[in-house]
Amino acid sequence: MHEGTNVEFKSTWADGIKKTMVAFANTEGGSIYIGISDEGEILGLDDPDACIVRAAQVAANAIRPDITLCTRADIIEKDGLPVVEIKVQRGTARPYYLAEKGVRPSGVFVRQGAMTASASESAILAMIRESAHDIFDAERSLDQELTFDEAQRFFSEHDIAFGKQQMCSLGFIDEAGTFTNTALLFSDQCPVTVKAAVFEGDTKSIFKDRFEFSGSILKQLRETIDFINRYNATRSEIGTDMRRIDRRDYPENAIREALLNMFVHRDYSVPAPALVSVFDQRVEFVNFGGLVAGMSADDLMMGVSLQRNPHLAMTFYRLKLIEAYGTGIPKIMESYTGADLQPEFDVASNSFRTTLPSLLAPHREVITTVREHGTASGGIQEGRVLEYLKEHEYISRSEVEALLGISRSPAGQLLLRMEKSGQLTKTGAGKNTRYART
Repeated sequence: MHEGTNVEFKSTWADGIKKTMVAFANTEGGSIYIGISDEGEILGLDDPDACIVRAAQVAANAIRPDITLCTRADIIEKDGLPVVEIKVQRGTARPYYLAEKGVRPSGVFVRQGAMTASASESAILAMIRESAHDIFDAERSLDQELTFDEAQRFFSEHDIAFGKQQMCSLGFIDEAGTFTNTALLFSDQCPVTVKAAVFEGDTKSIFKDRFEFSGSILKQLRETIDFINRYNATRSEIGTDMRRIDRRDYPENAIREALLNMFVHRDYSVPAPALVSVFDQRVEFVNFGGLVAGMSADDLMMGVSLQRNPHLAMTFYRLKLIEAYGTGIPKIMESYTGADLQPEFDVASNSFRTTLPSLLAPHREVITTVREHGTASGGIQEGRVLEYLKEHEYISRSEVEALLGISRSPAGQLLLRMEKSGQLTKTGAGKNTRYART
């Protein structure tokens, strides 16, 4: 490992670390390793916990906008010595700057190779234009006659103040003193809704129940969780020790994280409702808004996250509804550790679907997949390729295209995914590339 665009070494805590944190948030993200010399020698730290505290203080107080959700500090071990790693993700509210310096070259930094450098005025303006264009929840609300009875109740339940000062810091009120779209979403006048339905069997042919939740998104979140829990059956069985064991169809933590992802990452600039569908053997969560520009499906599975609605996410964070960026998908997967059935994630250009299978449904093989651009099920696609290879020694990308009726890019991605997962072995190169069963 060497210093570079995304890696910085520091032998001990130094004041310049906060500049590097700003630079990573403004550029492509990266990691700062404290306890490693510039030459890469592992030195370790006498008091790594103190570094963790300093990093948290800098993220919360010394940098603006708040980068708490973009930052994570951990104590890791290298060569048997404690080292602190500060991970900073690329932010969505750029430019980030030192609070004491303001939005000027002396306070805004970027990465240039392995160096942290002051951003030029033109670079700062470009970041401002980019952020202002992309952040819906920071824009001025068209409706300025807003009330917050439900939000006030929710904040009070969590013993968190919710006055004008807090509204300003959370992005409910802009510098001109007007309500933003963040305020609109949390207000009692929130125009977007969640439609929920229960179906008989595993198709949408027969409705058993349906609801539409409106009002503040906090109210919608609470009511949607209650709705799903009404249909999250508890089943009992007697263990070998003759004690009763209660199991639920769906892990409660997975339901909660799937819903939070749906609310936090939804594209609210489109007035389409979010959809929750409960079937006999699965629950689906669908929201408008695909992956944020700059993210891939692989990034998603690795826990990388870019926020479409940073002010909304920050409010959820203050309410302790979420812990940090990028933890939702890993938590969902953790809830299904050791289960025969695994969650599935479908990514299209303008929508995202999470499917949670019932843990108590009849056994069937499901491969955890991330599907992109509306293609057919990754598990089904992989199964058809493996079936083909039972009768043929090799398969090429063009043969996959013909077999599945998909284009060149999805076929290549499927083969690469199957190779990485150990299902296929690649032979040859260029036009002679072929794949065989491992």
